[in-house]
Amino acid sequence: MSEVQILESVRQFMARQHGHFVHGKWIAPATSERIELLNPATEQVIATIAVGGQEEVEQAVQSAHDAFTNDWANTSPYERGVKLNKLADLVEQHAEELAQLETLSTGKLINLSRHLEVAQSVVFLRYFAGWATKIHGQTMQPSIPSMNGEKYTAYTVRQPVGVVAGIVPWNFSLMIGIWKIGSALTTGCTIVIKPSEFATLTLLRLVELALEAGIPAGVINVVTGKGDTGQHLIHSSLVKKVSFTGSVPTGIAIGKQAMSSDLTRVSLELGGKNAAAILADACIDEILPTLLQATFVHQGQVCAAPERFFIHQSKYDEFVQKVSGALQQLKIGSPLDESSMFGPLSNQPHFDKVKHYLHLAQKNNQVISGGHAIQGTGYFVEPTLLKVQGVDDPLFLEETFGPVVDVIPFTSDEELIAMMNHSRFGLTASLWTNDLAKALRLIPQIEAGSIWVNMHTFLDPSVPFGGIKASGVGREFSDAFIEDYTELKSVMIRY
Repeated sequence: MSEVQILESVRQFMARQHGHFVHGKWIAPATSERIELLNPATEQVIATIAVGGQEEVEQAVQSAHDAFTNDWANTSPYERGVKLNKLADLVEQHAEELAQLETLSTGKLINLSRHLEVAQSVVFLRYFAGWATKIHGQTMQPSIPSMNGEKYTAYTVRQPVGVVAGIVPWNFSLMIGIWKIGSALTTGCTIVIKPSEFATLTLLRLVELALEAGIPAGVINVVTGKGDTGQHLIHSSLVKKVSFTGSVPTGIAIGKQAMSSDLTRVSLELGGKNAAAILADACIDEILPTLLQATFVHQGQVCAAPERFFIHQSKYDEFVQKVSGALQQLKIGSPLDESSMFGPLSNQPHFDKVKHYLHLAQKNNQVISGGHAIQGTGYFVEPTLLKVQGVDDPLFLEETFGPVVDVIPFTSDEELIAMMNHSRFGLTASLWTNDLAKALRLIPQIEAGSIWVNMHTFLDPSVPFGGIKASGVGREFSDAFIEDYTELKSVMIRY
């Protein structure tokens, strides 16, 4: 047992009576209602947060609007980049504190919080900071005919849209929050963040670091609460863009609401029932460690992680046997134990959802390995491998967002593509093969926004990310984010 000792600064932060962060300071909530945050490994209350209503939301949006008009939009691109890099420095300096807050809130393994959540947050912040001085338009020569010797020229300029509403899920609250903050601030926008009610603490700590980094008051605001708080935020007339990461049903509802509010810009990064195809030439022993890591990272609570495994018939029995054996070797335990390999699900509602799918699989005799919730304290379930009854099986079609994976054999490339695309989702997919020619022929046929070869799940800031079909609208990262956070203005001059 190598349980991490909780830092005193973490204990003190959790003990606070947290309010909302508006215009660079903490404000008391308008009501006495509080939300209890539970440690999913122990089910103990670790902190409470305030519930934001329309009054606090409008105050936060007005603060962001004032900061956009008076401060941030007029800050030079160079200074915006400097301040984001300073924030990255402070995240590095407080890395252990942030990692512990994230693990206590979400059940993420402490080493994952350290080396993925916090470390990659720094990488993304620095990446966004580098773009601040590289946002540009174009010049062009119009073809308007000259009647009396006059001439024409034209150019485009990208300008920040204004106030952004960032709605953040619970699975990677710090990192996804930073994706939204970095995108907004780099382009000159300001932001109001609404974290998940299950995972709020790391973003509340981050905004204090942002103020210390010299980011002006009002540029980043945080209002905590449940779904109603997010609804108030979306409906604000001063919000010019909504950036949402979360479930498909909620994303579709938010998209409709945003479009009905004077066509408010919206980007939606939603869920997926992602496919991983193991082709006939793949060596199971070679790919298994990488594939299992990509699949069961954070107990499968990753929107990009694979849930549907398509195995060539010639490899099916070997694959099922070796995956089942590997899953039984995973050490399930406290996320604060550095030797644990698998932790709890992040919250009670999600625990209940995953248990529903496990019960369905048990009822239909579809469990190959795992398949049970673990008795005792905490939201623990076994990593699970299931066989499905066909491509219309609910377990094959519905996203579990957890450590529950379906396997199905295929015999031909045509059958594989048809089954992979038999889904309303289109977020990610992967091919596992040493036959690069075949992979390159299959990639254009796969309906997904991101496709990997011999890897899955993990993202890089230089590569655009987003889904098609019901998995979302818009793209994160690379330079693709710039279009979603700026307006393209055209200027024509006669002289």
